[in-house]
Amino acid sequence: MRPAAVFTGLAGMAVVAGLLMAGEARLRSGTVGEDTTTAEAPEASAAAEIAPEKTAGRSAPISDADAEIIARAAQPAAPSPAPTERTAATPADPARPSEPPGGQAAGPAAKKPIELTRPVAENAGVLSFGERRLQLAGIIPTPADRICGPAGRQWPCGMMAKTALRQLLRNRSLTCDLDMAEWKGMATAACRLGTQDLGTWLAENGWAEAEASSPLDAVAEKAKQARKGIYGGDPRRK
Repeated sequence: MRPAAVFTGLAGMAVVAGLLMAGEARLRSGTVGEDTTTAEAPEASAAAEIAPEKTAGRSAPISDADAEIIARAAQPAAPSPAPTERTAATPADPARPSEPPGGQAAGPAAKKPIELTRPVAENAGVLSFGERRLQLAGIIPTPADRICGPAGRQWPCGMMAKTALRQLLRNRSLTCDLDMAEWKGMATAACRLGTQDLGTWLAENGWAEAEASSPLDAVAEKAKQARKGIYGGDPRRK
């Protein structure tokens, strides 16, 4: 009986072992599905994290439209055209009067007092400043070669008038009313030595005649009546 009991015990142990192994297999088959589903998510996320690292070394491809937009944005802005004073498409304002070139208003330029140095009297009425010449306004210059007086008592009144003006000037600076400080040829202007108007001084002393309709006409007539200057006799005989 001992061998049969031993055999029966071994068989029971084998059955129990078989049942345990079958149960363990079932348990493993049920948890494998869950492990695979849960394991795939970390692998996918890890792949997503690894993908940018793998593509960081090279530029991602872009479409032609995106490339054109980027190229336009990189170009510098074209400079705006400079404004012109008047275009052909813009008609002139009929209410605005026409202006001369340079934007200055039309009309004669206003004269201004200008200081002139080292005047030289060419005669009683004309001054020279180097190559420039100036005639005093309001009078008729007395030529330096003019002769006055009756026959037998003539005298060089033109030279005397010139000498009188030179003695008054004595190379001092004048203030003359001119359009500009520089001019060419002959100019006509009123000049002053201090506050004394030179044209008035010549007319008052009879060293020059007044122009027609000149404000100095009355002054010159008074000097003529008093027989001053060129209207009188030779001052050297007095």
